[in-house]
Amino acid sequence: MVKLGLIQTIQYSTNQKGISRVSQILKKLGKNETEIVCLPEQWLKKNKFSDFDLEFSDFKKIAKDYSMTIIPGAFYEITKKTTSIIAPVIGPEGEFIGRQEKIHPFDYERDTVNPGKEAKIFNTACKFGLIICYDMVFPQVANTLVKKGAQVLLSPSRIVRRGIEPWKMYVQVRALENRIPILAANMQNRRFGGNSIIVDLSENNKVMTTKITKLTGESQISKEFSLDKYTKSRKIRFRDSNKFR
Repeated sequence: MVKLGLIQTIQYSTNQKGISRVSQILKKLGKNETEIVCLPEQWLKKNKFSDFDLEFSDFKKIAKDYSMTIIPGAFYEITKKTTSIIAPVIGPEGEFIGRQEKIHPFDYERDTVNPGKEAKIFNTACKFGLIICYDMVFPQVANTLVKKGAQVLLSPSRIVRRGIEPWKMYVQVRALENRIPILAANMQNRRFGGNSIIVDLSENNKVMTTKITKLTGESQISKEFSLDKYTKSRKIRFRDSNKFR
């Protein structure tokens, strides 16, 4: 069993206040023995960084104190040469252990953001992959991560209110296609629609359905998963796929 968590954020007046408030929530999840936690994309007041270590030093300490993996969200990383959208991963020893680049920049982002070239697997409490917001639209991202060995998918997202219903459909379909649970975090304010969701799966006589848990307002949730139970169904699903052109 592994215990996985989501945090749904709201609007914070400064980065400092946002980090302080979410640090309190992370500590609650840590005390509840949550092993991996995911936050939304670009949930802070200012979301362009050049030094993730400096910005998320408080989160690194919390990760170490509670032996917890934290995905702080996904943010612009600006260097002299490139601009990317990065989801950094803080491991249970309190250090950054890797990063996932956004593979499909959305609309206006394409003018400045370099797309990521690789879907990566991280291995702490379990093997997991990250799908950053718009990457959920493209089936190959989730499928590639699962075929590389991901046992669960986590998604830092930033979805406007009018996009919530199709987004929830995308998340459910990716879970069904790949026979894998997905935890997708969103922020909630006047523009962004919240509804962060955990999509679990239930099988009855060879028919797979989704079990949805969603969040409202500023909130958090943790849920235990027995990830091995999806393995057989996933193997059957991939085995049944035929090549065609």
